[in-house]
Amino acid sequence: MRLTLCAVGRAKAGPERDLFDHYARRLTWPFELREVDERKPLVGAVLKRREADLLRAQIPKKSTIVVLDERGRNLTSPEFAMRLGRWQDDGIRETTFVIGGADGIDGDLRLQADLMLSLGKFTWPHMLVRGLLVEQIYRAQCILVGHPYHRP
Repeated sequence: MRLTLCAVGRAKAGPERDLFDHYARRLTWPFELREVDERKPLVGAVLKRREADLLRAQIPKKSTIVVLDERGRNLTSPEFAMRLGRWQDDGIRETTFVIGGADGIDGDLRLQADLMLSLGKFTWPHMLVRGLLVEQIYRAQCILVGHPYHRP
């Protein structure tokens, strides 16, 4: 199963990028980061719609879509691992994780999601969310192969 992360914004060098890179390098699933950035000074719903268009253009065809959103499901690490494992076993070839901009994700893009996922009720910096997500993907990979990284 190929994994893609489509995210608004461009990561700069720093601890958040280092965290992301640390876990992304450990993944055995093919993994790609695709970043989008709207340069025009748009605001509100217009900006969210434009970011959604840019994100949609980066999502591989026939991909299972996971949108990170505060209204999404709170899964435990083992539940998340089982979901990814089930998709892999069911022959899902592409899974794309989507992280929107500071104003959130346009409702139409949320409706396209096969899963809306929350990282809890806290508000996280978007660049840190990338690191948290890829660590959970790595943890899921470890759970699925019985690696001791995850200790129940």
